[in-house]
Amino acid sequence: MSLLIAAMLLPAILAGCGKRQPASHPPAQAPAPAPASSPASQPQTKLGPPGSSPRSGPPPATERRPVVPGEYVEEGVASWYGIPFNGRRTSNGEIYDMHEFTAAHRTLPFNAVVRVTNLRNGKQTQVRINDRGPFVADRVIDLSLSAAEAIEMVGPGTAQVRLEVIAGPSSVTGFFAVQIGAFREQENAQRLKVEMESRNLPVSIATYDSPSGLLYRVRVGRVPTEADANQLAGQLRSTGQVTTFVVRLDE
Repeated sequence: MSLLIAAMLLPAILAGCGKRQPASHPPAQAPAPAPASSPASQPQTKLGPPGSSPRSGPPPATERRPVVPGEYVEEGVASWYGIPFNGRRTSNGEIYDMHEFTAAHRTLPFNAVVRVTNLRNGKQTQVRINDRGPFVADRVIDLSLSAAEAIEMVGPGTAQVRLEVIAGPSSVTGFFAVQIGAFREQENAQRLKVEMESRNLPVSIATYDSPSGLLYRVRVGRVPTEADANQLAGQLRSTGQVTTFVVRLDE
């Protein structure tokens, strides 16, 4: 079980939150992205505050659908990340640009467009999910620097927010797992994998090229709903002191 306790410590290095230097130019205020029903010709790579126009066009038509009010609403703590993650590859293969309006979320599908409301001051922004995280307990989303500036949370570093999916792929379809550890040494990840497999649990190891070096993430299960994954996470926590994160499987 000491291996599981050690696994609790490493996910924190994945978090991108921090009080880093703000950008010299705040995001420009402009017209809101086109409604989900309008045609599109190229992927949207940059969003902005509500009322801003995307800099690279709307999401692909194959990913757009009518907005269902209240389909996905989540409240929790947001953090933000910039340097040293800026310029590194995100989980969906893009290069992270902290001046774009993007974010990391553990379970929402890539290219989901999310309205983020700072519950302290009511300010809103819209971001596109292109990364995974934050792997810190009690945080629900990691915003880019520009998105954090738009809702005035750069200085505090975190804020209580509401997330609302307003466009993009379905947030409920897919497969989910429970991450129970992240290791710098592959041998340690492999030992935990073998231990979990001895309990007849399906286990996988995913690599992540973090700013501090390559990490090996140990994930348990492959279930069709987030609710099933949350149930599995509760069962794993009950077996000992282990930090669990429900994640979407993107393979």
